[in-house]
Amino acid sequence: MRTVTRNFLLGMAVVVVLLLALGALPSYLKSGDPYYLTATPAADDANATAINASALSERRYPYTYGALGNASNDTAGSSDPYWRGPIGVKGAFTHSPFDELDALTQGYPEATDGDAVRVRHDGTLYRLAVTQRP
Repeated sequence: MRTVTRNFLLGMAVVVVLLLALGALPSYLKSGDPYYLTATPAADDANATAINASALSERRYPYTYGALGNASNDTAGSSDPYWRGPIGVKGAFTHSPFDELDALTQGYPEATDGDAVRVRHDGTLYRLAVTQRP
């Protein structure tokens, strides 16, 4: 194998490894205050439009399912913490509760309640919002 070809292949391998590391590394960065997606039980209003949680994919909405799974009829539930990371680089490479709330707001605008979204899970109405305290 020629030296030029070998150097090119080594360079490409280094680029691929760096791109893979750049995609995986941001999820391990933890700085600043954590954010949580919090599901708070809401007063059941028959006229309020809410998202049916069983219609949502658990793989696409892990923070939503984490919050709803930790909630009960009378207590709020929170998802796993999410740290934004330094200088805003992490947000471009990782999934966040902000992404989920934006997707729910855009996909179901009629279920939006200010800065929260109404979701019905196991017969209970919850308000999902991003908070800094669980």
